[in-house]
Amino acid sequence: MMSWFVVVNPQAGRRPVPPQAVTEALRFHGVEHHLEVPASADETRAMVRAAANDGYTRVAAVGGDGTLSLVADELAPFGTEVTLAMLPAGTGCDLLRTFGLPQDVAGAAKHLTTDDTYLVDMVLLEGQWGKRHCINVSQAGVGAAALESALKLSRRLGPARYPLAFAGRLPGFPYANVKVTTERRTYEAEGALAVIAANAQFFAGGWNVAPKATLVDGVADMQVYVLRKRQAPPLVPKIIRGTHLNDPAVRRFRAAEFTIEADPVWPFEADGDLLGNTPVRGRVLPAAMRLKI
Repeated sequence: MMSWFVVVNPQAGRRPVPPQAVTEALRFHGVEHHLEVPASADETRAMVRAAANDGYTRVAAVGGDGTLSLVADELAPFGTEVTLAMLPAGTGCDLLRTFGLPQDVAGAAKHLTTDDTYLVDMVLLEGQWGKRHCINVSQAGVGAAALESALKLSRRLGPARYPLAFAGRLPGFPYANVKVTTERRTYEAEGALAVIAANAQFFAGGWNVAPKATLVDGVADMQVYVLRKRQAPPLVPKIIRGTHLNDPAVRRFRAAEFTIEADPVWPFEADGDLLGNTPVRGRVLPAAMRLKI
């Protein structure tokens, strides 16, 4: 179908966008669509899967990166037959930053009127918690622990939730001995605090964690952070600006396949969703998703 199937996360963002506002923005730009407002993540998955099975070839997710990731994960088995678009309404819409797209529903809706699409990589992640496709950034360690705390803070804090949670979790978070195994090498480090596996550039509401990452190169941008906790606060501004890659605390390499192990085990998150703990296996799926830009 040429019409867009639009799924709205009614709880996304500090001030959730009313479904009527989404409808008005789409109608203003003449975008033919069918809109649904699921009540849960499971219902979102069921609706998206049913829409694809019913012949919809264009699906738009209204929400943040977590909503987009959930929809992308459900659409992954359909490959490039279905085009995925994002209408930003969450506390973090970081994937759009990589493409420089508008960070509001009205602005992004206009892009649905064009035919421009982009074949992008996805990362298939596996752990004891199951399987999940990641389209943006995943991480193990203190950053994932911070996300766990951030999800418990008021949405009214908006993008400030993550840095506040990071500051709260850092002091008591355990250092770990980590091993990252790739198709080319094995990297081991003692006293690490985090491991990043980035498919795109931004996370945490605008932190440019992987400025050299691209969604079309068939590899993940891997970063291992080995530093003392007192060194973390001055490193954060560098990460936000994307100027941290030359810092001695950051060990960077690229990988098409990887395994992350940590002792003690670390929490792990992908695209803003806490999935479980390490160990984690990852494999980049080149040109696996057709993204509307």
